Amino acid sequence: MCLGIPGKITDLLAGGLLRMGTVDFEGVSQEVCLSYVPEAGPGDYVLVHAGFALAELDEDEARETLAALHRLAELQQLSDEELANYEPDGAGETP
Repeated sequence: MCLGIPGKITDLLAGGLLRMGTVDFEGVSQEVCLSYVPEAGPGDYVLVHAGFALAELDEDEARETLAALHRLAELQQLSDEELANYEPDGAGETP
């Protein structure tokens, strides 16, 4: 399984054979290949895997994905007993 991480393009880099840009991942910036998202520019969110932006995302999609990744990281910190008793927010509630 592959994992793509959402990030926000902050800058386009000139020169080179490939279209490159700087992408911010919640405070960590990295150079990313933007060749697969030719319409994306500064301020746009992209889904990045292995240094390549594979798709554009809207801001809501990016935030939802980041929130899910944060929840997964929190779950990894739970003991086996805590994990067995874990109920996601809103579980068991009726609308």
